[in-house]
Amino acid sequence: MRADLFVNHLRAAPNLKERVAHVQYLPAKEAERGALRHGLHPRLDQALRARGLLPLYKHQATAIDLVLDGRDVAVVTPAASGKSLCYNVPVIQALLDDLGSRALYLFPTKALAQDQLWSLQALLPDELRPRVTIFDGDTPHADRAGIRRSGQVVLTNPDMLHIGILPNHPAWSRFLGGLRYIVVDEAHVYRGIFGSHVANVLRRLRRVCARHGAHPRFICSSATVANAGDLAERLTGKPHDVVDEDGAPHGAKHFVFWNPPLVGDERQKRAGAGGEAAQLMEMLLKRDVRTLAFVRTRRQAELVYRNVRDRLRETSVGLAERVRPYRATYLPEDRRAVERGLADGRLLGVVATNALELGIDIGDLDATLLTGYPGSVASTWQQAGRSGRCGAESLSVLIAQDNPLDQFLMRHPEFFFGRPHEHARLRPDNPHVLGPHLAAAAYELPLTPADAALFGPSLKTEVIGLEATGQLRQHGERWYPSPSFGYPARQVNIRSAWGSDYFAVEAGTGRILERVEEFSAFSQLHTGAVYLHQGESYVVEHLDLASHTAYLRQSDAPYYTETRDLTDIRVLSSQASKQIQGATVHVGEVEVSRAIVSFKRKGIYADEDMGEEPLDLPARPFRTVAVWFDLPRDTLRWALRERKDLAGGLHAMEHAAIGVLPLFALCDRNDIGGVSTAMHPDTGGPAVFIYDGHPGGVGIAEHGYEIVDELWAATLATVGECPCADGCPSCIQSPKCGNNNRPLDKEVAIRFLRDLTGGVVPAGG
Repeated sequence: MRADLFVNHLRAAPNLKERVAHVQYLPAKEAERGALRHGLHPRLDQALRARGLLPLYKHQATAIDLVLDGRDVAVVTPAASGKSLCYNVPVIQALLDDLGSRALYLFPTKALAQDQLWSLQALLPDELRPRVTIFDGDTPHADRAGIRRSGQVVLTNPDMLHIGILPNHPAWSRFLGGLRYIVVDEAHVYRGIFGSHVANVLRRLRRVCARHGAHPRFICSSATVANAGDLAERLTGKPHDVVDEDGAPHGAKHFVFWNPPLVGDERQKRAGAGGEAAQLMEMLLKRDVRTLAFVRTRRQAELVYRNVRDRLRETSVGLAERVRPYRATYLPEDRRAVERGLADGRLLGVVATNALELGIDIGDLDATLLTGYPGSVASTWQQAGRSGRCGAESLSVLIAQDNPLDQFLMRHPEFFFGRPHEHARLRPDNPHVLGPHLAAAAYELPLTPADAALFGPSLKTEVIGLEATGQLRQHGERWYPSPSFGYPARQVNIRSAWGSDYFAVEAGTGRILERVEEFSAFSQLHTGAVYLHQGESYVVEHLDLASHTAYLRQSDAPYYTETRDLTDIRVLSSQASKQIQGATVHVGEVEVSRAIVSFKRKGIYADEDMGEEPLDLPARPFRTVAVWFDLPRDTLRWALRERKDLAGGLHAMEHAAIGVLPLFALCDRNDIGGVSTAMHPDTGGPAVFIYDGHPGGVGIAEHGYEIVDELWAATLATVGECPCADGCPSCIQSPKCGNNNRPLDKEVAIRFLRDLTGGVVPAGG
């Protein structure tokens, strides 16, 4: 596409030009080639030449040489830079040199494993292709024994490794005993709770491999993160050599920052990002531009898709049939159909959650629309990188939501384009994660004190706890699983710290529509909720807490629903504290109790309130980690002397700080929560808390403690620069506030933040 012409149109159109907050032109980049120190097997060299993959890019040659030197390697380069060759080449070389060699590939999704199988097999000699296969939940049971016996390269996901391979490792002895390489693709995905679980799964894998006489090397592939070496080491328990100099060519890209217009009589609220995305997507599709629109939530995927479809049906009926929604909770056959439709050109546009952010082959796209900041620099570049993947000119548009984080970036694009990537955080020693994995490890092989070298110094404490609950029993210097607890791995959901999932079931037919993790069930599947599935609306008639089942009936309801919750927090311990500008900052363990108390109905397109109803759902307490701080004494005296709204200033500061924290930590806004109060019983004074939203924490609060001065500065810029008079969704209002955004005081929040920072704001602020 001629992205420059489309951008010029946006800048010139009277009703659109004010929405273009910034345009960044990223010039094309030439390839940088590298030469291997190690010679390749002639058949591999021939296969690479036949597919036009030689000479290698610089980062590919560097990584392959390090792997062939016997090193553990992390390759950290942008999307579409050819990272898969960095692990495929050493693996194929090993197979050609020694038929006894084995390799295990781990992908975060089944779809990605299916996609990568083809590219690997394309480089293999005919006789080796049958020995490279996928082993996951969709693998027919009749084929599984053959894979265990003769599979040389097995592609799977962490879930199947955790629940299907490791507990049955004696049946995999031939494969595990010959394991040379473990490939961990898309390693940046393994952060937070999911990453903490996967880190323990990989330690269990190393443990059973050693039992079978193998000590495989790791090859990790990741999008760009600030702490790639640390991430790879935390995931695997082994230090890695990091290769991060990208040698791949890239086509020119126009990156537009798009800020929806202010609407309403008071003009303190911006138009919805979803509606803006639908309008832009309609414009692009009518120009025959292959477009992928990313959205932040499952519901938004359905809403934007319906909006685009309805727009096109009015003017271009044929185009309306070439657009589809896509999200991870769809059934596998539905997802494959969308992927194939994009790849073969039958579909011109797709509205997707971040399920399509990863490297699934969906063909060459011209444009990507990012409906709201994806939550991290890494994810933003991953999503933007889905367009222009073959060196052609491309377009990406970041459409801002009406929240502090997105609006900060609209006013400070240099903060995004000029800053390093965020740190990826995970905590393998989170007791809510480590304990269950130790029980699973004991089922695989009896635990001994020596296993602390793999699982860390918390092993002894966790084992004592598992003994106390009857899950383990000790015999000499070994711990064995208690038979009454059955199959421990089945009791661990590695994608959550919240326990078992809930099922969305169609009332009348009993058809399972989707599975929803427990953490989201109360907010998405409560009685009266509108749940969207493949563009159709369903209303939840009843949520059965005992059976974890929600019964839904199809509906034409012209609204969607949002929940409101109330949160209390209690300090359990302070692990560290420091003084900054006269304020005391703590990090430590807290107990959070969250109760969803009501839900609102809101119009689908106009976004107007259509009433609120109470809910009677149990509160959900959990222990986690928080960073919290008070105010300098002089600041507090000023607020009391001048009779300022102390609670409103703290509340506004809390909302804004939570909103911008994802600028510094690789996390989603839903991974964190907050509480503020003018008098907290555990601190004896005013306090603002920001906590990890998962039991046990994943390291986000600790990172917030480390960079709290930077967080305050960015928060000050967000609130102080917002043009509203008294506070709006762009700075201090939150749509999820349990107190309906009361009280909030923007002026007082600015004074508090100035005192906390000494008036310092980020570069450009």
